[in-house]
Amino acid sequence: MEPDLNALATFALVAEERSFRAAADRLGVTRSAVSQTIRRLEEELGIALVLRTTRSVSLTEAGERLHAEIAPAVADIRTALERTELVKGRPRGRLRLAVSSIAEHFLSGPFLAAFIERNPEVELDITVTDEEFDIVAEGFDAGVRLGEVIEQDMIAVPVAGDERQLAVCAPSYRDRCGVPSHPAQLATHVCIGWRPSPKAAPYRWEFAEGGKEFSVAVAPKITTNDMALMIKLATAGVGITFGMEQSFRRLIDRGELVAILEDYCPYFAGFYLYYPSRNVAPKLRVLVEHLKRRPG
Repeated sequence: MEPDLNALATFALVAEERSFRAAADRLGVTRSAVSQTIRRLEEELGIALVLRTTRSVSLTEAGERLHAEIAPAVADIRTALERTELVKGRPRGRLRLAVSSIAEHFLSGPFLAAFIERNPEVELDITVTDEEFDIVAEGFDAGVRLGEVIEQDMIAVPVAGDERQLAVCAPSYRDRCGVPSHPAQLATHVCIGWRPSPKAAPYRWEFAEGGKEFSVAVAPKITTNDMALMIKLATAGVGITFGMEQSFRRLIDRGELVAILEDYCPYFAGFYLYYPSRNVAPKLRVLVEHLKRRPG
């Protein structure tokens, strides 16, 4: 049987998006056209690949196996087409980015708005996530993470300078409960902690003393995966929280939060935009250039 490469590419998009509509949008066709293409492919193969409901799209076992087999080839074809675009030198198309939720500098509205204004044919698709995964395998063009967790085979461009984590609380909490003079004393305070998912343990707060790093399990009174909520609770005087300095800086400058334990909060390598060396499409190249032009 002669393979229908167009149908396979369409199936790969549906498998990635888990949505006929999203796949249609990426292809620039109607949802009906995508549905018909998948139906013809299933008829040719004699097996169901996609499970459709009014609310969701999922893959059958056969569909999962087929997607696993063809996904690398489809990715290689996309890369080849992007390299062709590089020769033409025209930045355009969908740029998929996986960005840490605490990468404040990169997620700045004005920074991204200026990029889109300069590159109107580039469509940004940003997934804000703190999960660690292989961006290439998941179909992303690039990611933004702390430098210490980026794989060594990636090209990494600094987003900003060194960063540090801080413990903070509201002046009202400080005046009511006092503040610890050493991280070990956090156990006697109300702490607002973070964890990436319900099944994960709360994040241990990391400090350093005399050049040696150590962490503290603070047994938080409140735990969440949302930094915005942590900040709201801290400014309301509930307790002490911990995170990247940039997340708190404006509130510290306005006096709504105060930094504590600063002597135990060293600086470290900050956030980087990273991507595989083979990914040099114009849409990514102009983002790297835009990042390098940004004032420090």
